[in-house]
Amino acid sequence: MINNSFNTNIPGYRLVETLYSDSKTLVFRAEKTNVELGEATLPVVIKLLSPVYDTYQDLLDFQHQYVIAKNLNASGIVRFYGLEDRGYALVMEDFGGLALDRYLQTNILSLPDILELAIQLASTLRVLEKERIIHKDIKPSNILIHPETKQVKLIDFSIASLLPRETPEILNPNLLKGTLAYLSPEQTGRMNRGIDYRTDFYALGITLYELLAGKLPFQKEDPLEMIHCHLAQIAVPVHVVNPAIPMVVSQIIAKLMAKNAEDRYQSAIGLQQDLEQCLSQWLAQGSVAGFKLGVWDIGDRFIIPEKLYGRAAEVQTLLAAFDRVSSGQAEILLVAGASGIGKTAVINEIYKPIIRQHSYFIKGKYEQFQRDIPFSAFVQACRDLMGQLLSKSDVQLQVWKNLILATVGENAQVLMVVIPELEKIIGKQPSVAELPGDAAQNLFNLLIQKFLGLFATVDRPLVIFLDDLQWADAASLNLLQTLQQDTNHLLVIGAYRDQEVSSIHPLMVAMAGMQQSEAIVNTMTLHPLTLDDLNQLVADTLKCELRLAQPLAELIDRKTHGNPFFATQFLQVLHQDGHITFDVTSRHWQCDIAHIKTLAITDDVVEFMAGQLLKLPTLTQYILQLAACLGNQFNLQTLALISDQTPHQTSLALKTALQMGIIIPCSSLYKFFTDIDTTPDISTPLVVTYRFLHDRVQQAAYSQIASKEHVHLQIGQLLLRTVVEAEREEQIFTIVHQLNMARSLIDSAVDRDQLLQLNWKAAQKAKIST
Repeated sequence: MINNSFNTNIPGYRLVETLYSDSKTLVFRAEKTNVELGEATLPVVIKLLSPVYDTYQDLLDFQHQYVIAKNLNASGIVRFYGLEDRGYALVMEDFGGLALDRYLQTNILSLPDILELAIQLASTLRVLEKERIIHKDIKPSNILIHPETKQVKLIDFSIASLLPRETPEILNPNLLKGTLAYLSPEQTGRMNRGIDYRTDFYALGITLYELLAGKLPFQKEDPLEMIHCHLAQIAVPVHVVNPAIPMVVSQIIAKLMAKNAEDRYQSAIGLQQDLEQCLSQWLAQGSVAGFKLGVWDIGDRFIIPEKLYGRAAEVQTLLAAFDRVSSGQAEILLVAGASGIGKTAVINEIYKPIIRQHSYFIKGKYEQFQRDIPFSAFVQACRDLMGQLLSKSDVQLQVWKNLILATVGENAQVLMVVIPELEKIIGKQPSVAELPGDAAQNLFNLLIQKFLGLFATVDRPLVIFLDDLQWADAASLNLLQTLQQDTNHLLVIGAYRDQEVSSIHPLMVAMAGMQQSEAIVNTMTLHPLTLDDLNQLVADTLKCELRLAQPLAELIDRKTHGNPFFATQFLQVLHQDGHITFDVTSRHWQCDIAHIKTLAITDDVVEFMAGQLLKLPTLTQYILQLAACLGNQFNLQTLALISDQTPHQTSLALKTALQMGIIIPCSSLYKFFTDIDTTPDISTPLVVTYRFLHDRVQQAAYSQIASKEHVHLQIGQLLLRTVVEAEREEQIFTIVHQLNMARSLIDSAVDRDQLLQLNWKAAQKAKIST
């Protein structure tokens, strides 16, 4: 029975057969009548999205697949004809295919059938590789097969990406994009790696494993256990599960399913050649002899490996700290080092043990230009935690509601002032009588300690990552001290720039005080990469011997002084500017060292990044400068407002920076303003957020502003004029910060009095927060 929310009366189309239906989507075969001038009918498949059940993300994914695939003209990809019914009906070609999972319910594929299917899919991946598209959801239900011809076509580009690389966020498994059983390790957001075209090779490997073995390689009911399998468990080789599978075919599957993208196939042509050799041997002799894999697998995509170089000891130190808090009390681990030295990359290596123990990992970042906002990183971390809770089932949420209320009791409203998302879990709470100064602070610290203690248990330690602690406010440092006193199984990892603090810096004073009170505070310092580390990085990037990489590595070492961020950006720019090229004839990367040595390249990373920003379109540069004034993270709506552009215009201006990886979207909602032509018919406005790739990029954009005070004044006054009274309270810190940065330009008595009043309101809010 078809849900009444679907409108199947689409002008020009006649419903023939229902293929699939659930509460959100309906898929049916149809005929398009009155084709051109004649009366002939064109068979199509129409996928409907119910307007009753759609969300931002549903509508975005639904329309996005049309945007991605409408211009793809390849035999292995289903053609998309158009969007009908206000964008809620997707019209596709009907070539008579069935979903592969449905086909296999009544049919059996032989080994040559599977090899032929795999070759067709590899050919399709070559097309996506060429078009710079990552599918991100390859699985049997997204592969159509024609019952007679065995032709296969790929469908469903709803979560596909046009970016060359994506940086996934850590999400609750229920919120992950894609299908968990086929998800690559990096797609889980817990691999400390970005997503690129090689993520599709992993999903294809899982799919082929299932076809050859008759079952999935990993079968776990618990989503976190499934993620841990993808991250750390090696699948039983397919030839062991099914002895009829030749060893070399099993090796191809294993290569596709490698945990690290660098160990998988690097090109679809390399995969296709190996598969074709297997099929050719099988058809000729009924068996497949072993051969060297990947002879043709030389990728022409310039990719710098994301694995850590020269950090093995530091990673072990981090993992040892996690093991200690798993069985003991709280600990603070400080990770010190210069900007760009790789502190965050090392810290993110803690993902695997966190998944293994079902622990919570939450994080926040202090801002250089927003030090007057109390608890800013703690608030981000707690909101991150609330987001993870809200993705749980209603039954689980009720359990957490009872636990939280039993712990914080009638004082819950104190926490909700700082963590408003808490109301969605425990509901509205009665107001609390105001306490004087220190008593209010002590109560808040006690409550937050009890609250976070709920998530720190012996079988599930809590990890809080606070980045850029050198910019932490005094209230945050006081809270840190409280958390260390009576909380067990809590690991606070704090990253800071040791070059920007001295022995009398508030952070160092606070840490010394904690150590005197017998709190466990350990510090590890990250040093620049050695020449040997850089040489290995260059050799892995250019896929050459170490001796051939040595001259370029020595040059990079002199310019970057072993700073990993600077080194990778330096390599990237050399390729972008044509100094590192791929020679198709010899199938090797080439680099003109002599010419590079003649280039006037600065050894200052901010100046270097500023030079790269100058290559962007003028409007993009201007908008990035405004974004840098707002902070490391910024939202599209505010940026559009202060740049005097529409959100769509602003998003298009940022597209080049997105493609270059200079900024990173914090969710896929940005596609509404870059990829989708239609305006979403949703009453609540979308909040689209981006962040800079690195603090040094934000710093470089900020350094390009000729008159910083004038820009801050312009932003502050514009926000003050346009933000409605009801929302001004929420944005008071942002408004006051912008105006305070330009206070030397505010000379009229009226304006100075207004600024005084605004600072007073901000101070009152800060006082309430602390």
